[in-house]
Amino acid sequence: MRALEVRGVRLLLNSRPLIGPLDLSLAEGEAAALMGPSGVGKSSLLAYLCGTLPPAFTAEGKVLLEGVDITALPPQRRRIGILFQDDLLFPHLSVGGNLGFGLPAGVRGRARRERIEAALAEADLAGFAARDPATLSGGQRARVALMRTLLSEPRLLLLDEPFGKLDAELRARFRRFVFDHAARRRLPILLVTHDPADVPPAARRILLESLAGSQEGIGLR
Repeated sequence: MRALEVRGVRLLLNSRPLIGPLDLSLAEGEAAALMGPSGVGKSSLLAYLCGTLPPAFTAEGKVLLEGVDITALPPQRRRIGILFQDDLLFPHLSVGGNLGFGLPAGVRGRARRERIEAALAEADLAGFAARDPATLSGGQRARVALMRTLLSEPRLLLLDEPFGKLDAELRARFRRFVFDHAARRRLPILLVTHDPADVPPAARRILLESLAGSQEGIGLR
């Protein structure tokens, strides 16, 4: 059974074709990269998979995750994790509080503290639970963002150019960190990037071509 199946998905923006029809499947631990020019709708496809597609879009087709049709499910029930260029840490929460936000609601008390401490240790940030996120380096913030996502126990990891704002050396280290941690969990990965260096050697590359022409000014990537 495929971990992810995208069947006949089409995206339209204000009734104009943007993507599709697209068929895509990923097995456990498999990675694929969505590539193509700006404005083609790569990030919009990730938003559709997450259930957060803006109202200006309409969509057709089905999305199955581990054999379950999640097309109509709300985002919080899809068990899909996503990382963006910005780490999106909550400034009013400590590092530990940010990590705890990712935990399932039923994990409380001692179990919650242990999961947070284990995640910090895994990210080489032991003892950082009480720290203000504003005191962290860019690489540290990126690691916290990833661990928060993994603590939510996703069954699919989406990467929307999460390495784009990092300098070359940090970008390479964080890229390894992300793919190594996803591999340990056998997570399928769908990556959006403009940089071929971000694509793991074994990953498939899927080139999306524009069906709608230029879409400048609408926030697509």
